[in-house]
Amino acid sequence: MPTGYYTHPEFQRHEMGHFHPECPERLQAIEDHLISHGLDGLLERREAPPATREQLERVHRPDYVDSLERASPASGYHAIDPDTSMNSHTLAAATLAAGAAVAATDAVIAGEFENAFCCVRPPGHHAEPDRAMGFCFYNNVAIAARHALRAHGLERVAIIDFDVHHGNGTEAAFRGDEQVMMCSIFQHPFYPYSGTEHLAPNMVNIPLPAYSNGMAVREVVETIWLPRLNEFRPQMLFISAGFDAHREDDLGQMGLVEQDYAWITGQLVDLARTHAQGRIVSCLEGGYNLSALGRSVLAHLKVLLER
Repeated sequence: MPTGYYTHPEFQRHEMGHFHPECPERLQAIEDHLISHGLDGLLERREAPPATREQLERVHRPDYVDSLERASPASGYHAIDPDTSMNSHTLAAATLAAGAAVAATDAVIAGEFENAFCCVRPPGHHAEPDRAMGFCFYNNVAIAARHALRAHGLERVAIIDFDVHHGNGTEAAFRGDEQVMMCSIFQHPFYPYSGTEHLAPNMVNIPLPAYSNGMAVREVVETIWLPRLNEFRPQMLFISAGFDAHREDDLGQMGLVEQDYAWITGQLVDLARTHAQGRIVSCLEGGYNLSALGRSVLAHLKVLLER
């Protein structure tokens, strides 16, 4: 069964200014690695549709969605915060990124794919129900997970986040929700300086010090994540696939390499096969060193394809 691959040309038109690390070249780096390593023809490509207002509002407040629509500039940039801004393509790209995650969820649940990867930008895991931040506008993974629960009637889903930054927006959306388990690792102390206090029982947050390497992460996965996830028995897995914990990425100070991302992905594929009929939807989050990002996504996709 092929792996679905969701993307859209609009994702490369969203940009937040010269020299911003969350840049259109990120997706081109991924495409270049897929082509040069022969994976391009193995993926089943789908063009992302826009998320509907109903789908967005399963996670985001209506007044917040309205505010983004009002803020969208006809030209130039509209600054949300010092790191996050909109150009004339941002709103469409964000709506399509959320729509990619929803469409991938529909296709995986329908049995068209065992798993799918959403090669999207802007990323999503910092977007809170009523706030854009950290390069994020709509929380793609949270919207997809809520869609699986509400539209498809699933009872338990898991969200796994291995970005170097804590997914504060995802936690805000699901804190205390017994239908969702979120497992995350992240560098601490580090932006957005969250995820370590007042944890709900469904939040399995593991802060790690700077310069932690792959062995430290593998120990977390084996001794903490997997026991909790096996006990939870998720019916579908969603991955916030951030690759900025790579040792070559200057936006973090962690020590992961491609082999670590492949190993983590393999553990999650095995878990999904045990409890969730293999169902995984993975969405791109961070990763800003272009070469490391391309190599890491390649390693991630190879496992999704081969397992």
